[in-house]
Amino acid sequence: MSEAKIGDADRAYFNGRIQKIETQSSVLVSSSKYLNHSGLRALIAQEMLRRNGPDLPNTAYIPEVAQILHDLEDMPRIIELFEMEKARLPLFKRWLDRKSLSNFTLAETKDCAPGTLGAAIHDFMANSGYQLDLFFQEIQVVNDFTYYLRQTALSHDIEHMITGFGPNHGGEIALLSANMHAKSLYFHPELSNFFSRIAYYLKAKTTMKDALFYPEAMVVNLEAEFIGAQQGRNWKYPLMLVDWREYADVQIEDIRRELNITPVIDSRWDDTNRLCNEDDPNYGLPMMEAAE
Repeated sequence: MSEAKIGDADRAYFNGRIQKIETQSSVLVSSSKYLNHSGLRALIAQEMLRRNGPDLPNTAYIPEVAQILHDLEDMPRIIELFEMEKARLPLFKRWLDRKSLSNFTLAETKDCAPGTLGAAIHDFMANSGYQLDLFFQEIQVVNDFTYYLRQTALSHDIEHMITGFGPNHGGEIALLSANMHAKSLYFHPELSNFFSRIAYYLKAKTTMKDALFYPEAMVVNLEAEFIGAQQGRNWKYPLMLVDWREYADVQIEDIRRELNITPVIDSRWDDTNRLCNEDDPNYGLPMMEAAE
């Protein structure tokens, strides 16, 4: 039995102001529309407390949670914020008005010169086994909001290429953190929160699972969060606003200089998936030794 005991004095300090509120409802009800959603409660509890087992990878149920969070949004308020920020931020207005999609193809990037963004995109599509189009694939762009959904999904892996945050445990956390910080500095807090809503969920569940089950992954998590925050707070503006088609034939190093991106170009996180993905063939192999 654990010697860690929470005593009456502790409960009195933290819980002393709890008030019991009566209700005539026969089901769970609260002031939080998120807590009131039984499906979201179940998924968040499961996804924050389970292991990343080989039967259920750590990407499981992201679409389901994302759909619920979108369904619970106050869409009139979100559209109002879009219009408000378009009036305040010329670059945001330009991005939405142009609706330039980063739906690159192998054919249009095959002749891009080495070192350019287009060449990196071509290599990614031809050799990585992944696809640029990873979310909201069936959305048709008919307005500003649907363009935002499509374009930010299409540009996710391009952001990996430009930032140097690879598609691995450390790199994904770093990119989440960078985008959160950049958006919080640029947009109205309500709109920034909306833009990062799903990212906050992804970061929260990853942090909780690392903290409970994967100690080495948690060390990487903390480093990646810190480095990502540093990079994102120095970006010229959030990368979601970049028209990547304008940069297809530009050297990646020149893009980084223009946007004030200081990339991670070493291999520090390349093998970090094995620290927390139990379906990885090298899961459990250590990467570091404890400091003396």
